[in-house]
Amino acid sequence: MQGFRVCVVGATGVVGKTMLKVLEERKFPIRELVPIASENSEGSLVEFAGDKIRVVTPSKEIFKGAELVLFAGGNAVARTWAPIAVSLGAIVVDNSSAFRMEPDVPLVVPEVNPEDIKWHKGIISNPNCCTVPLVMVLKHLDQLAGVKRVLVDTYQAASGFGKALVEELNEQIVSIASGKPPAHSVYPKQLAMNVVPGGWKKGPAGYNEEEWKIINESRKILHRPDLRISATTVRVPVIVGHAESVWVELMSPLDVSFVYNALSTAPGIQVYEDEDEFPTPLDVADKDDVLVGRVRQDLSCENGVALWIVSDNLRKGAALNAIQISELVLLGEQAKVAV
Repeated sequence: MQGFRVCVVGATGVVGKTMLKVLEERKFPIRELVPIASENSEGSLVEFAGDKIRVVTPSKEIFKGAELVLFAGGNAVARTWAPIAVSLGAIVVDNSSAFRMEPDVPLVVPEVNPEDIKWHKGIISNPNCCTVPLVMVLKHLDQLAGVKRVLVDTYQAASGFGKALVEELNEQIVSIASGKPPAHSVYPKQLAMNVVPGGWKKGPAGYNEEEWKIINESRKILHRPDLRISATTVRVPVIVGHAESVWVELMSPLDVSFVYNALSTAPGIQVYEDEDEFPTPLDVADKDDVLVGRVRQDLSCENGVALWIVSDNLRKGAALNAIQISELVLLGEQAKVAV
């Protein structure tokens, strides 16, 4: 195969850089890579497969001839340029939330609902970085005993907000270590030596935008519009790796051993079965698998399971998932082994 012309929009950001890395690692067939970013990054160089490639700004001319356009930028950029890229013949896989809840745009996790890709009209959305690992686990619990209700608390790394918060967190750590008062301007509260249950836009009913993403996206991906689910999102002083504490009420009794067995054989999931072992963000950084541990009965309800989930928010939570979608769309049968 000669390969595809692939554009990566937002190529200089933390997710965009990870997309370049994952494309190279997975040997995605590329005949030409086009890194795209804002005017601030125009003319800078990114490295890919041993080459240094100059960054350009988006334009109709740039998207002509592209078979795949990966968006790793914000909603405004995606809403402006994704329809243009599609009109010029490209498949768009968008990591922003711009199109996720549009009824005619598939929202896909390849291990959960790959069949939804079939009805795309040019744009396929990548879910939120916390939704992805959550639905990978919920799918198997739903198949085993039917999921009735879900409660999830997230512990989200600074990189989920972007490069600016990572830099601010590092500066705060240095300030604290040197005995100086840490400053904060990127985030509403100091993140170093702290946990912050905020920093996202407000939404209805007292829930923030991130919490509503987890709720609504999980329902769409699992084809469960009636799913009872609530979320509380928290930012923690970690660079990479989102964690989730999850309680699931099931429709029928389910022994924990069946949960271990189902998740242990599930693609993309690694289970810690030893009670003395549990995954942390340090364990999952730069890894593809979703790590699950502390699986136990939830003693607060009759048919409950509690567990702990950790995943690399830049890889499976963003870049890797988008590229797995791209493989399914453009490589078809050849991609099945890669998912």
